[in-house]
Amino acid sequence: MASNEPTARTDVEALDRKHTFGTWSRQRDVDPTEVVDTDGVRFVTADGDSVLDFSSQLVCTSLGYDAERVADAVAEQVRSVPYVSPAYVTRPRAELAAKLAELTPGSLSKTFFSTSGTEANEAAFKIARAFTGKEQIMSRYRSYHGATSASLSASGDPRRTAVPSTIQPDVPGMVKAPDPYAYGSSLTPEQSLDYIDEQLALEGGTVAAVLVEPLVGSNGVLTPPDDYMPRLREITRDHDALLICDEVMTGFGRTGEWFASDLYDVEPDIITMAKGLTGSYQPLAATIVTEEIADYFEDELLNHGHTFAGHPVACAAGLAAVETYEAEGLVENAREMGAYLREELEGLVDRHPSAGERRGIGLHQGIELTRSTERRVPFERRSDKMSGERTVLDDVRERAYDNGVYFFTSVNTVVVTPPLGVDEAHVDEAVAALDDALEVSDAEMA
Repeated sequence: MASNEPTARTDVEALDRKHTFGTWSRQRDVDPTEVVDTDGVRFVTADGDSVLDFSSQLVCTSLGYDAERVADAVAEQVRSVPYVSPAYVTRPRAELAAKLAELTPGSLSKTFFSTSGTEANEAAFKIARAFTGKEQIMSRYRSYHGATSASLSASGDPRRTAVPSTIQPDVPGMVKAPDPYAYGSSLTPEQSLDYIDEQLALEGGTVAAVLVEPLVGSNGVLTPPDDYMPRLREITRDHDALLICDEVMTGFGRTGEWFASDLYDVEPDIITMAKGLTGSYQPLAATIVTEEIADYFEDELLNHGHTFAGHPVACAAGLAAVETYEAEGLVENAREMGAYLREELEGLVDRHPSAGERRGIGLHQGIELTRSTERRVPFERRSDKMSGERTVLDDVRERAYDNGVYFFTSVNTVVVTPPLGVDEAHVDEAVAALDDALEVSDAEMA
């Protein structure tokens, strides 16, 4: 009887396939590729392929693969103080927290460190609920905030509903709102704000916080109009709700500013971050709050913590990562290369009828595909993300990979999020690979 298990290509792949769970997958579909080396903005597989990484893996290797300052900081910290309880303090934790207070907008000043974006959001929920005395967290349908129960319940991502509610029930107290998605929604971004305003009124003052990605990531790189975030900030204040900005993907220069909130001159009450915080050289996340919220917990219990909060090695990596962004001018480069990338992607939209809309800012870009030049007719439905069925987007991604460039695709969108150090030659190489790959979707149009 034939086996559904993929054929492994190396001993390492076989060992991993046998003993390690693949993420977000039916395990029969898991077919891992061994990576044996990295070089600049490329990774090298066991079969010798050198692949240009134009997704920063999961939008996280923002520094690329040769950040020597970070590697040295990690090695030095491991040899001095590799770990102490969060009840103690080390220089990297204190200095990184002070640096985040400097870099983030407004009066954001005090940080809780954790190890992943989902944990950063969980901390934000608990802090917001304790500070306001309210329970509900309002988020948007096209969003992703993490994999643990509360953060996945706050997400509108298809992963939230991929299994029956009897197996994975939503955590209570989560409310969903519409998105600024003019290309594929019955509401304009302005109407979606009106809807949120009315929702908050109808909820009767029970919403602790509104949680948004300023620029949506894996649910389609949704990019709001310039006045969206400032008006949302006003609406939350009108209803005495906090504003939490999930900048796990968009933080640390990805949009050409340190944080996407800076694009809109908006001061959130809480920002959550991870990924680019260390360039993913170490797992580290942070939840930073305003002085007003921080002062509240001087006398009230912060009922939250875990073993690796403020891990000294991870914080050393974070501090060195920030120094690298500054020393190498990577935020400015993301702004400059983002403008060049945008122009080149707009050219693809002009040349390919299946390229329906380009969205994004800086090096946070995406192209949504369509079967029709007249209207949005997706090749990939939201439910396809977790169905295991192959789609045209998979074929486009595979063709680009065969051309030597790695993109990831999600919810009918080719996501284009390279490391911040890319140059024009890298952009040209990636765009040429995608130019050819879009011939695949063009041929599948109705």
